[in-house]
Amino acid sequence: MVTKSLPRLCRPFTIHPFKIPRRSFITLPGAEYQSLTASRILPYKSSSLYAIISDVDSYKTFIPYCVDSKVTSWSATDADGRRWPSQADLRVGWGGFEEQFTSRLFCVPGSVVEALSGQAVTNLKKSDLAHYASTATAPAKANAIFTSLRTRWTVTPFPYKPLTDSTPLPATDETEVSLTIDFQFSNPVYAALSKAVAPKLAGVMIEAFENRAKQLLDGLGA
Repeated sequence: MVTKSLPRLCRPFTIHPFKIPRRSFITLPGAEYQSLTASRILPYKSSSLYAIISDVDSYKTFIPYCVDSKVTSWSATDADGRRWPSQADLRVGWGGFEEQFTSRLFCVPGSVVEALSGQAVTNLKKSDLAHYASTATAPAKANAIFTSLRTRWTVTPFPYKPLTDSTPLPATDETEVSLTIDFQFSNPVYAALSKAVAPKLAGVMIEAFENRAKQLLDGLGA
């Protein structure tokens, strides 16, 4: 007698747990990347305005929300034998809170002052940063406020204004000053606290700079 196996009616199967897709209940404001810009055309020499911007130790005297500023490191000498700030500790405060963070600094003499914190990296030309050769690719220090922060001041001299019949006084130099701030908060608490302030920050800062320039340069022929 031949014994036949019964047909297999069912195949074995594996039970996989059912995954329920989840979404965050809210999007933390700290995850938002923001970019702000502002500019002014000022009646001063570009070299005079650049001197104010590159004086990072003085930021605490005129930059809004900057409680303290101190340069802690300097570049190698440039082609003219001058050293420029390469790192600074900045303390900022608003809404009853204060925090300190470290910024890497890049000065392109007479043209740009850039400050980087967190994951921000420079995109300035290497040829403009020869005096920063030892630090140009060094990572910025992490901090409790920003995942990334880049602040860049740029000064661009305008052509000397020609005299006209309607210009009774000698013509003066003019310079365009531009400010760009790219940032992302790492702490959602600070993002929430600064929500009303942050969108206006570039305009507030460049207005404060204009007032500083007037204070230092008016009447000096600068």
